[in-house]
Amino acid sequence: MLNRSVEEIFAFALALLPAFTLHEFAHAWMAYRLGDPTAKNLGRLTLNPLKHLDVLGTLMVFVVGFGWAKPVPVNPYNLRGGRAGMALVAVVGPLSNLALAAVAAALWRAFGLDGGPLVRLFGLVFVYLNVALFFFNLIPLPPLDGYRVAVGVLPEPIAVQWARLDAVGPMLLFALILLSNFVPGLDLFGWLVGRPTQAVVSALLL
Repeated sequence: MLNRSVEEIFAFALALLPAFTLHEFAHAWMAYRLGDPTAKNLGRLTLNPLKHLDVLGTLMVFVVGFGWAKPVPVNPYNLRGGRAGMALVAVVGPLSNLALAAVAAALWRAFGLDGGPLVRLFGLVFVYLNVALFFFNLIPLPPLDGYRVAVGVLPEPIAVQWARLDAVGPMLLFALILLSNFVPGLDLFGWLVGRPTQAVVSALLL
């Protein structure tokens, strides 16, 4: 990201606002629908981006191309559905990014080609960023949504073991990022995020 043009950096910064905001709003909304008012009571059931942006997570988007917003607080004991309820709260965040990408791609196909180079660039960046956030957040390591999804849908004995990653997951994720960016030939993020993102973006923009 550091070798991107000024226009691309600006497009990423602009695209982050709706991408992160809707993602976290979706978590808060689903938690509230399933009986947990924690996020609503803390002012997170809102489309105000200032309530959701995380400084480090935002910077990581510009450094490595992936990042995160401020996590929405959820009390799993309030949720209907137990582990499955928590998995549903977790998965709607990434799904909201995929939905944003699909809508933006449809608009790009309909109008983007006639909107000038900056409009086309923003459309492409917006679609790419949201699809990348979808795949990135589904990596089953804490603090990402994929971890909560895995704990919620795996058979209980396996889920209990997987839940033990909670304490070390962020370090494992950071190590994954470092290895993928600085160890030649070990492009784990390429396999987990980059390649599927390119495939989906290409399909959406056909």
